[in-house]
Formats: sequence, C-alpha cells, structure tokens
Amino acid sequence: MLKRILFPVMVLLLVFAGPGISAAAEHDGIAAKRPVIGGACPGCPWGALADQVKAAMAPLGYDVQVCYVCGTLESTRIVAERRVPKAPPGAPPSPPLPTAPVDFGVVELDFFTDAYHGTGLYEGDAAKSNLRLLARLENPSWFLVATRAGAFITDLKQVRERRLPVKIIVDHTKKSQDVLRYYGIQKEELESWGGDILPENSPDRERADVIIHFGNIGNVPESNLWHQLSQRGDLRFIALADDLLADLSHRYDWEVGLTPVGLLKGMDRPVKTLRTSGTVVYGRADLPDQFAYDVARALDQSKRRLVWSVLPFSYNPDTVARARDVPLHPGAARYYRERGYLRGNPPLLPHEIESQSSQRDQRISQ
Repeated sequence: MLKRILFPVMVLLLVFAGPGISAAAEHDGIAAKRPVIGGACPGCPWGALADQVKAAMAPLGYDVQVCYVCGTLESTRIVAERRVPKAPPGAPPSPPLPTAPVDFGVVELDFFTDAYHGTGLYEGDAAKSNLRLLARLENPSWFLVATRAGAFITDLKQVRERRLPVKIIVDHTKKSQDVLRYYGIQKEELESWGGDILPENSPDRERADVIIHFGNIGNVPESNLWHQLSQRGDLRFIALADDLLADLSHRYDWEVGLTPVGLLKGMDRPVKTLRTSGTVVYGRADLPDQFAYDVARALDQSKRRLVWSVLPFSYNPDTVARARDVPLHPGAARYYRERGYLRGNPPLLPHEIESQSSQRDQRISQ
C-alpha cells in the first residue's frame, strides 16, 4: 500500500523537479549571457579587474558571474581545463560560487605567458596552448630592493662580504632567487652567521633588514608589504648590478628602467630596476568569436572606468592586443582590426626592439 502511494509521488517530483534541476545547471554560462570569469578577492588586482569586466559587459546584455576564489597558480589551470569553480580549503568567505565552468579569466601577464608555455611559474605543467588573449590592460609594477637604513647596506654584495646577520624578505618569484644566487647569498650559510631568508608573508617581516620584492602603487595583498614597511620605518632603495639587470630583463621579459621619485616613502631619487606592466583578460581558443569580440568591445567602450579601481588600470590601444607571444583570440582580433588597433602583427614595444637588435648583433658577431 505504501509503495503504491509513494511511487506516483516520486514520479511527479521527478517530472516537476527535472526541468528545474536542468535549468539550474544551465543558469550560468555564455549561452545564458551569464559567462563565468575567474578572478581573485575583490580587493586583489585580479578580482578588482574582474569586477570592472562585469560592469563593462552589462550594457551589452551580459550578467558576468565572478569567481572570487579562482586566483593563485590555479587561475590559468581553471580556465584552460574549463573547471567548475570550487572553493579551496581555508578560502575566505565569498559570494555564492557560479554553477557553470569558468569561461574566461583575469591574471597577471607573467602568469599568463608562463602558463601558455609551461615554463617559469608553471615549470613542470603541460603547456596550456589553448589559452588566448582577449585584452591586455596596463598597470605598472617594479622589482624593488631596499634595506633598512640602520643596516648601513648600500650594495647587496656586502651581505656576504661582511657576513652580515641580516633577515632578508623575498617574494615568490624566481627573480628574487636569481638575485640571491648572483650575490652568493645562501640560506644555510646566512643562518650560520645569524641571518635568515624569510617568505613575504612572514610574521617577522617588520624586522626585515633587506627586502627583495616586486611592487606597485596599490595597497593590495600582493605588494602591501612595501607600503607598510616604508611607512613604519626608514628604507634605503638600492639598485642591482647592471649585468644582473640585463640578464633578468632578457630572461623574464621585463624592461630596465627608472622608478619615479616618491613612488614610496624613502624613494627620494630614481633607482634603476626592472619594471613591467600588464594584467590580461583571457580565455580559451574554443570561446565563441562573438563573445570574444564583445569582451574586447566592452572594455574599449568602458575604458575610462578602469582607473576607478584598487589599482588604476589603463587602456592602451598600442598594447591591448598583445601579450608577448601568446595568440590573440580571433574574435577579439576582429574587433581590434575594426578599430585600427591591430594592423598585421602586434607592434613591438621599445625594449623588445632593443632586445631583438642586440640578439641580431650577437648573431652577426658570432
């Protein structure tokens, strides 16, 4: 008797619930004009730019869904592999996660090009050759080295020469490790005379004698170390050796240039260092051409709003269609050609022209 009553009820539930379940599964995605973009926390550069993309695409009828936990090294993997967002263990609270796979994303230029090639930050990963550029936005960063003024260090070579018991804070990049290697600074040896090498998130970073870290002008999690330490103490910003800068520039495709006076407290003169600019909006090769076209169009039409963010992003028609050697999506390329931003291959930047000329001269001399 119970079975005869329950069976029709279950059938009715499946009949009425089925379409609802299917609709929920398809609620997000490009087809529903609710594409999913991978970013990071709202106060992080990638999350902040993802919010700008969302606002820019609204006039075109898109309701972009932002994943605020799709950052870190996983960012490009999530997009390349078309993963459905999933909060990592210990992730801070965020708005409800989108229900569909991530269609496109926001990431820093180095992450993007390294992921495409499976090198650098992604050494050991298979090359993500299905990644495609949609737009590159400008936001300057510098690779900075500073010492505590009371440490009386004017050149990093003095650390090893004098066996100074200093605490050195380094960022997560290979550039920092290359700098330590160039100056012969090894963790074990440094510890033997009372010093240490600490990560950027160390609770002891306030006591750092030397800081080797990239930085920008925003008080964002990635580089707020510079703002905090320069305000709470007196720092002396120093230059790296010219041959080291040239080598790092060649290997990491950052240009050698000067910092502006007043970038941070204590920067009372220009310092020669490495600098770069670029955060990209990107997707996969399988994105519909019209969608890629719409992303490019939306950002161009809303480019002034980009400065009103946690970092003052900017739109440069000369660089928006280029991300080193990573291909541009055909849909985005169509838009940039219509606007006159792209004629043939993307133009080289000045430091790339110099680099190519130098390499040509070397080949001739050999």
